[in-house]
Amino acid sequence: MKLQLFKTLPVALAGLLIGSAAMAQEAPATTFRTWSIGVNAGVLTPLSPLGGKNDFSNNKSNFGYGLYIKKQFTPYFSLRLDGVRGKLKGDNTEAFESGRVNSSPVSAFDTQLEYSGSLSAVVNMFNINMFKKENALQLYTSVGAGLAGYKPTITTSAGTSLYAGDKTIQELIIPVGVGAKFKISDAVNFDLGWTINFVDGDNLDGYYRGSNDKYNYAYAGLEFALGSGKQLAFHNPVAATYDEALAAKNTANALKSDLDAQKAENAKLRSEMADILKDTDGDGVADKLDKCPGTPAGTVVDGSGCPLATPEKVVTKVIVTEEDRKVVADAIKNLEFDLGKATIRSKSYASLNRVAGLLINKNFSLKLAGHTDNTGSDALNMRLSKDRAESVKAYLVSQGANASRIEAIGYGESQPIATNKTAAGRQQNRRVEFTLY
Repeated sequence: MKLQLFKTLPVALAGLLIGSAAMAQEAPATTFRTWSIGVNAGVLTPLSPLGGKNDFSNNKSNFGYGLYIKKQFTPYFSLRLDGVRGKLKGDNTEAFESGRVNSSPVSAFDTQLEYSGSLSAVVNMFNINMFKKENALQLYTSVGAGLAGYKPTITTSAGTSLYAGDKTIQELIIPVGVGAKFKISDAVNFDLGWTINFVDGDNLDGYYRGSNDKYNYAYAGLEFALGSGKQLAFHNPVAATYDEALAAKNTANALKSDLDAQKAENAKLRSEMADILKDTDGDGVADKLDKCPGTPAGTVVDGSGCPLATPEKVVTKVIVTEEDRKVVADAIKNLEFDLGKATIRSKSYASLNRVAGLLINKNFSLKLAGHTDNTGSDALNMRLSKDRAESVKAYLVSQGANASRIEAIGYGESQPIATNKTAAGRQQNRRVEFTLY
């Protein structure tokens, strides 16, 4: 089992490299540093402060050193491959804390820790400030498995030194640790850690007593983040999500302000159009142009709104010439309204006057069809197209044309003649068509 674990450590590291390459293909827009290496040094002690039997009454602290490589998968989780070397020492020169004197036939030991290799899962416990995108302090805990190789030397009570020989003893170890990391820059961290290593054997100190040995490693070191960008380990997704939600809220408020302004402008436009086209007596002539207000319903009126004598019905053949069509085409070409309104601009009067002359002199009938582009709501566009057609009718009637021979219809945005995706196309779609018959 131990040999199999030792063989699987390189495979696990290869898996990390492959997983990193796969994640790089789906890298987000923000670049993060996910690989790092670390070096450290500290104190190795052959006991555990968590309790258990100690084979020697005086366990000494000795120098140890190590290095590691780490892959950060999320802001909270990483895998870390550690290697540690150093010495472990202890003797029975002192009594146990209970006062009991160690009667062991072994008086001291000196173990050379040739290597200690382990793969651990590291969990960042929490961010100090949840509303800060990056924190300078990170607390973490770790647990893993690995293999330790060591050579113990013992000294008997008689002063004889016994060696384990040239063969290095290999045992499974379970490292459990905690630590604190301080970010110095985007590339460098100061690392403080403490790891307790539980050994699957009772020969670390060369003395068998029937209980597994333990040793702990307290260290300080530097970690170097590889690549470019910020460190993923110090990135706080909670704060980033909060900022995104705040930005979305501000955008929504801005859009609401624009919508309220547009509603106010539409209300103003409806009020102006209602005032311009108001026809109290329903004779087809707006109140502003009606010289005979209050005519009875059904009364035939002239362009000024005054009653006409009912003419004798005469059926005549209407012939529309090319010259007549040219007059209408010029009127369509030169017809302009104020922006978003049904008010005819004065430059259009001359060509409309010629159309009014045709209606009067040749007894033509005229159909006016108003159209708009797709800017604004369907209801507003329908109303605006109808109002513009009625505005042209009102003007022609004011010039003497017979209101009963003019039909004004609004089609809104439903019959475009060009694309609404360009300014030029939308300009063509904003029109009033004239049809003589």
